[in-house]
Amino acid sequence: MSVQSPTSTAAPSRQETMASAISEDAVPNVDPSTTAGLLAERLQAYKHAVVYIEEYIEAVEKVHKAQAKEYEKVLKTISKPLREGEHFDQSLGGVAGFFENMRVNTQALINTNLETEKNIKGTVLPVIERLHKEIKHKAKELEHGAEKGAKEVEKARNTTQKHIELLGQHTASFEAAGGKHNATDDPYVIHRGVLHRLGKQVLEENNHRNDLIAVQTNFQVFETHVIHVIQEVMETFNTYAGGQAEKVRSLYSDMLGAAQRIPPDFEWKAFVARSKDRLVDPNEDPRTVESVQFPNMTHPSTKPLIEGTLERKSRNKLSWGTQTGYYVVTPSKFLHEFKDSDNLRKDPTPELSIYLPDAIIGVPSGEKFNIKGKDRSGTMGGKLAGTSEFSFKAHTPAEAQKWFDAIRSVTGATGPAPVSSPTPSPPAAATEDKKLEAAPAVAAPPAEKPVVAVDTDHKAQEAGTYFL
Repeated sequence: MSVQSPTSTAAPSRQETMASAISEDAVPNVDPSTTAGLLAERLQAYKHAVVYIEEYIEAVEKVHKAQAKEYEKVLKTISKPLREGEHFDQSLGGVAGFFENMRVNTQALINTNLETEKNIKGTVLPVIERLHKEIKHKAKELEHGAEKGAKEVEKARNTTQKHIELLGQHTASFEAAGGKHNATDDPYVIHRGVLHRLGKQVLEENNHRNDLIAVQTNFQVFETHVIHVIQEVMETFNTYAGGQAEKVRSLYSDMLGAAQRIPPDFEWKAFVARSKDRLVDPNEDPRTVESVQFPNMTHPSTKPLIEGTLERKSRNKLSWGTQTGYYVVTPSKFLHEFKDSDNLRKDPTPELSIYLPDAIIGVPSGEKFNIKGKDRSGTMGGKLAGTSEFSFKAHTPAEAQKWFDAIRSVTGATGPAPVSSPTPSPPAAATEDKKLEAAPAVAAPPAEKPVVAVDTDHKAQEAGTYFL
């Protein structure tokens, strides 16, 4: 069997490890089963090494059994009495005694080979066979553990990649569509959806990484066990087979010495040095969402114009309380409402989405301001409610003015529409609302209308006083 030089099969080494090479990519172009596959190959190599030893010892055991039969043929050559034996003295020390000694020693050779064959078969082979089974069991554990985790990582990466591609489609169409999207197609929303799926992916990757670190650590302990068992087997084997003759004993002692000279961690250290680029470095920090880069993550359409918490009065007229939500005005001209700013706990889908160019904006009064528009989030509540008036309350009047300025910058609204009285008649208000809802969204005129402060009291809102 030819032996290749170490340099002919050595993989090109890299300075960084597999984990550091993918830490900046959202969906790394690295097979997550690489490490598990490499360790499975290593188990296969150890299994074959143990099989070699097992087959070698079995062959030696058969040799001793065959030698016993061959020495029985030898014994037959001197089993008959000497011819003309009467010519020799039958006492010990004579020619007859010499042949008797030959017979006894030859029978001892037969018995020694049979005893050696029995000891090897009953004592040495069972130990190496148990080690063979341990390695096979270890391979099954790896297949159902680490390799299963690799499939979960691959599944999570595919989910993230699909959402990143969706973000790429809608950010690419952002300029062509003039920034007008459906609420669910808003690049900001899709961007947060990417972060949500990326969080799940990173969790699966880190869990798989921890599993691999545990497997690698256990591999070193297991390899030490394998080396120790091999050493014990060779020592017992030498005791029985080496007793046949000093020459044979010296040969088997040399094999034993070669086995005993192997440091328990020598193979493991050499393995780690050769395969550093394919193993996980336990000293490196786990991945974080903040360190990951993915396409279009900094696209202007994904950056909010203003965001923060506001209080909003419930649309249910029977309810007088307010609820706090996380609100965002996006470059796509939507005002989105979320329960909070967390991207990981659940998929950040808007609970309320108002397309601001189609809405009526009220001038702030203190820390309060109103918006009349239609919920386009696609939720069941938005479909049933139709056009509604939403009352918002900021933490301070200055913060309310910031929200008003940000909303006005994307809607083109520069001031309130003129009203004839603070309490117009219901038919007139209904006609005005229908006109506003039917009118298409147009760009804001270059000249600003004068801003007139209005009362955003709850009674005025119900009377139909709204401002564009």
